[in-house]
Amino acid sequence: MSGSAGAHLVWFTTAVRHNLIEHSRNRFAMLLAVAFVPTWTILAYLTIPETAVPFRLPATGETLAPPGNRTTQVTGALNAISLITGFMMFAATFTGGRFDKRLALAGYPRTHLALAKVAILTLVSALVAAYATAVISATWLPEQPLQLAAALFSSAMTYGAFGVVFGSVLRREVEGMFAVMMTSIIDITLQHPTRSASAERSFVQFLPSHGAIQTATAGAFSAAHTPAYLALQALWFAATALVALLTFHRRTRNALPPKARDARLARTGIEVSP
Repeated sequence: MSGSAGAHLVWFTTAVRHNLIEHSRNRFAMLLAVAFVPTWTILAYLTIPETAVPFRLPATGETLAPPGNRTTQVTGALNAISLITGFMMFAATFTGGRFDKRLALAGYPRTHLALAKVAILTLVSALVAAYATAVISATWLPEQPLQLAAALFSSAMTYGAFGVVFGSVLRREVEGMFAVMMTSIIDITLQHPTRSASAERSFVQFLPSHGAIQTATAGAFSAAHTPAYLALQALWFAATALVALLTFHRRTRNALPPKARDARLARTGIEVSP
């Protein structure tokens, strides 16, 4: 559409600003991020017995025996940030969907709208992952804090993409909230290494957070690195993000002919080229 890098920058920054405003209105999600992460992780640390429960970590082949409360704290942090990012991206997509569609119908480039969502998701995921890692580190020091943070970040990115998918295809808010919640609970609970015998069964390898849980557990309790499992989680994010982009593309498809679209953009003061 436009050969000007400045025009693309304006479109992108405008879309980012719109998304930030949309997220700032969701005060409940912000409250969850600030209060739920430390509440859940600290309660898990204080109330779950410290008794060591040995388990085998498939990612490294090691048999680990960390205190049970610490293992639950790590999986609880994964569950918390997955719920929060999923809720935030669902709410923003669900409530802002009509406005995004009006922008697209008016000729606004959908690529820039989609990239703005990715940028906001990356920012939100990085913040909640760093926050959760800091909360855990305040109670005990993980073996590899950076690997733990990377696992939390990748899980948050994946569930944020899930939130965009649910926000684009579901028609009622309660449906999306329930979908995010149940997906996260089933996914992570089935993989808890100290409470579920299914944690070593082959089918859990296909669950959305398998790479993140293996990487987070190794980062918390082992000196071993698990780049393959972090890559697996990145693949889950890529696949989910692709579905999210396709659903977003379909929901905001532009029926205007190219000349009419460019004419509308030209009236906004942004330079366009044939």
